[in-house]
Amino acid sequence: MNAAPALDALGNPTRRAILTLLAGGDRSVNAIAREFPVSRPAISRHLRSLESAGLVAQERAGREHVFRLERGGFDSVRQWLDAFWREALPEFARVAEQSWEERSR
Repeated sequence: MNAAPALDALGNPTRRAILTLLAGGDRSVNAIAREFPVSRPAISRHLRSLESAGLVAQERAGREHVFRLERGGFDSVRQWLDAFWREALPEFARVAEQSWEERSR
């Protein structure tokens, strides 16, 4: 799974705040927009970006569009982070050991 779209989306503080809000439960676009000092169209753009990244999904409930967190995008980020640390930690340990040995001389 490609984590780049989700990581890009997570780089925006408003989008992260929307995700935090949705962690408390599903919400309509209007309910989300009421929580932010930006226009409803701006919130809709953020939601489209989050949806494109696989972090949220929407469904219609009557005339409302209701958004919820979507696990797939978060799973891709977690897999990327796990792979990153599997590669980075051994190198970190090697450098730390080398520094310890140099200080011990």
